[in-house]
Amino acid sequence: MNIMVEKRSEYGLPLPVRREVRKLGRDIREARLRRRIPAAVVAERASISRTTLFKLEKGDPGVSIGIIGTVLFVLGMSGRLSQIADIRRDEQGLALDEERLPQRIRPMRRRPAKEWD
Repeated sequence: MNIMVEKRSEYGLPLPVRREVRKLGRDIREARLRRRIPAAVVAERASISRTTLFKLEKGDPGVSIGIIGTVLFVLGMSGRLSQIADIRRDEQGLALDEERLPQRIRPMRRRPAKEWD
């Protein structure tokens, strides 16, 4: 009986999220290979085991974001982590903010100058 059991860490994740996490892992692996850095060296520099690095490269969603950030740093790609949820690129959030802007802005009334006796 050959039943495929889904990994516990993937249970309940939406399919698009699983795909994106797998793509992230593949991209990190490809970046490591392009730099010709062995997995053992990346794991040592990131202070993680090779098993954890391989889980990350396979797209295991149980790998912490801190480890992902550290591996990106080791590969010289650390600036990219902050772009994940960059509010300047949040089109939906920006559109919602625009909807909340007032439709008309009234000019401030000038108050008469107080006369001092």
